[in-house]
Amino acid sequence: MRAEVIPVYTSAQVAPLVLPDGTGVYPDMVAYLNRHKLGDFSFKLVYLPRKRLQMKVESGALEGIVIGMMPHWFDDAGQKKYLWTAPFALDRYVVALPADSAYTPGAKGALSGRTLGMVLGYSYPDLADWLRQQRPIRADALSDEHNLEKLRFGRVDSVALAESVYRYHKKKHPSDNFRVYVLPSRQTERRFLVPHELQAVYDKLAPVLRKARDDPEWQRLMLRYE
Repeated sequence: MRAEVIPVYTSAQVAPLVLPDGTGVYPDMVAYLNRHKLGDFSFKLVYLPRKRLQMKVESGALEGIVIGMMPHWFDDAGQKKYLWTAPFALDRYVVALPADSAYTPGAKGALSGRTLGMVLGYSYPDLADWLRQQRPIRADALSDEHNLEKLRFGRVDSVALAESVYRYHKKKHPSDNFRVYVLPSRQTERRFLVPHELQAVYDKLAPVLRKARDDPEWQRLMLRYE
């Protein structure tokens, strides 16, 4: 009997989460799940723009699961609206600035009147307090990679992004000379969101995700992107 294919939705198109060659943290996780042969289910990564994905989740029209999300991004801190797996990866936000920039972490208004590169269409609930204190001018681009390119050429004053994204960029562009500061926000836990209608999928998925971060196979996969 053929396995039922479960769509795994993501709005990410940024390295190292999803790479142009079809690899990346999220494709690797989907392949990892398929190697575990979870009953009658197989998984396929599917891209959806962030706003459309959010609308599908919140309207109950999602026929699949979502990778790389956090409960409070969907106003579900109590984890009642949806089923949530354990995190399979941890991340945090940083701000990148030119090496000669003056910036004092924790100082209010340190970026006041200066441009901050962010991704078009994305909200940053974890950075809301920091943004209110800093009062930068938001400058959107299509991706973090585009923002870092703009920073390289002096077209923005700073960029806010996930540390894993910056580390991977630095690996590919070692000549970029930026100063990087960890931002005062909660750690990003990359989890799966599963609608209650897919309880059977969650029951197969959750035990694997609880063990993933301690699994040598998964650890070896993640070392590719460090």
